[in-house]
Amino acid sequence: MYSLNVPVPTEVATAAREVARRLPQARVRNRGEHTLGVKRLASDPDAPYNRIEARTRELLRGQPAFEVRIEEIDLFSDPPVGSAPVVHFVVESPGLVALHERLAEVFDPVDDQIEGDGYSPHVTIARGGSREMAERVTGEIEPIEWSVSELIFWDATHNQQISTVSLPA
Repeated sequence: MYSLNVPVPTEVATAAREVARRLPQARVRNRGEHTLGVKRLASDPDAPYNRIEARTRELLRGQPAFEVRIEEIDLFSDPPVGSAPVVHFVVESPGLVALHERLAEVFDPVDDQIEGDGYSPHVTIARGGSREMAERVTGEIEPIEWSVSELIFWDATHNQQISTVSLPA
């Protein structure tokens, strides 16, 4: 599985670790694992990555940097895949949503509940564990804002970054 992601700043990763400490039964994201998904690009591990990246870079041509804001923790009670609940930062970003929609016109949604109409920009903090404890950490937080000036091409099969693209592209 290949995807295009937004790297999260240290401030977001630090805030996620602080929240995760209050969720001892959940599986938390480790340092360096926090990202914000823009669009899954291919689910076929045999798809020629170089063509996927080239097509994506072509679509990104002219893409300006965009703003992202986090000011709430919420949870997905019944995620389409994996354990529940999923505690996450809610991401507000019209620029991110517009980019996702543009990429979705070319790359079909890998899962309609996650992408397509179901796209809900977020940064996962933890999965599983006690629903009661997860509900206790939800709510408003001190806002975190940043400008996205770089995107990451990610290989989920090998759990690693492949390359980056700077914005404006």
